[in-house]
Amino acid sequence: MSKTEILEALTHLTAADRGVVWECLWELEERGLVEDRGPTDDEKALLDRELEAYQRDRDGGSPWPEVAARLRRKAPA
Repeated sequence: MSKTEILEALTHLTAADRGVVWECLWELEERGLVEDRGPTDDEKALLDRELEAYQRDRDGGSPWPEVAARLRRKAPA
């Protein structure tokens, strides 16, 4: 199945099924990041900046449940 065919098929899925696809894609990305390639130089720089910001203000962020809820709301329906 080509990428074009996959993208077309996604438009016919229910919101629940697209959610399953979304979760699967995140898992694949995480696995690739951990097992295969590690972070890119740009990703490392971003992580370094975020770590510095956290070290300056450890209470400045949001709890993970709030972050996850925001991501789910922004996920394509």
